[in-house]
Amino acid sequence: MIFHHPYKKIFVTALLTGCFFIVACENTEQQIKDLTSRRIGVEEGKDISINYSVGGKTKATLTAPVMLRYQDTVPYTEFPKKIHADFYDINLTIESKLDALYGRYMETESKIFLRDSVRLFNNKGDTLYCNELYWDRNRIGREFYTDKPVRIRTKTHIINGTGMEAPQDFSGWNIYNPRGTLKVPASDFPQ
Repeated sequence: MIFHHPYKKIFVTALLTGCFFIVACENTEQQIKDLTSRRIGVEEGKDISINYSVGGKTKATLTAPVMLRYQDTVPYTEFPKKIHADFYDINLTIESKLDALYGRYMETESKIFLRDSVRLFNNKGDTLYCNELYWDRNRIGREFYTDKPVRIRTKTHIINGTGMEAPQDFSGWNIYNPRGTLKVPASDFPQ
């Protein structure tokens, strides 16, 4: 092959070099999936345990198998597999326990959203069952609340309703729309 014009040599060289780079830059499907599945701005923790304290006194201990902290415009922390919390009184005795399959902590609001098989227990043996529940540390005396259906099982009653609020120790509660039959002793009625 004889080149009479110097631009033809440059063109052919550039064409061959370009073809080489196109062939050399090939990724497998798995490599492409690995590159695109990486999360940007996400911190991941496994088998975590977090102690929440106020004024140097432990108020709660939270455990979860997986924690994802998202560095978004509004940062939040997600517990996608399961979440458990123990809440303590002033003597560091557990006063209530909480379990859920999913939790999300909204940092700017100091609020936790819980969903899927939510259960809250107290020392008296009372248990709250619901599908969605919030814990808000700014709602002193009524930290737990929901507007969804709830079921509370005590040693003597099963109470159903929609909407509820309760203190962190789950020592009492207010159900907004109760349903079902409740046995009330005659001594509780005014005379």
